[in-house]
Amino acid sequence: MYKFLIRFFVFVIAAAVGISCDQTQVFGKYNAIPDAQWHKDSLVVFTVPVTDTLQNHNLRVNVRNETTYNYSNLWLFVEIIQPDGETMKDTFQMVLAEPSGKWLGDGIGKLKTRQAIFRRNVYFPVSGEYTVKIQHGMREETLRGIHDVGFSVEKVNYTD
Repeated sequence: MYKFLIRFFVFVIAAAVGISCDQTQVFGKYNAIPDAQWHKDSLVVFTVPVTDTLQNHNLRVNVRNETTYNYSNLWLFVEIIQPDGETMKDTFQMVLAEPSGKWLGDGIGKLKTRQAIFRRNVYFPVSGEYTVKIQHGMREETLRGIHDVGFSVEKVNYTD
């Protein structure tokens, strides 16, 4: 009975922490890169439904990479298309490793997950479906070792 209560208590705490951590996220998705080989011409596309035009949001780009990835960074071209067709394009650098070679991000073993804020306090002017297109901007034609690319949108929490 004692072991059951301990397990139940641990489960309840883990569930509460998991629920409380995701309260600000309104969208989050990863797209797999086939065979962990990302060709320069391949776009990773996300369709983001937006209903809240009053709240500001942070936009995150997320990457899962192998520790055998040849670079310490990843240059990205990010394009966001509003429902009315207006487009915003930008270049973004994700730092994946420290200058010493230590990989950043979470993960055990050969796969690391790195999340970086692409834009802070973004205001969505119109509701509807936004399209986000991400393309790598590295010199190499095909990047080996990038498993997944993700995009997430979270509400800005002004109480922090």
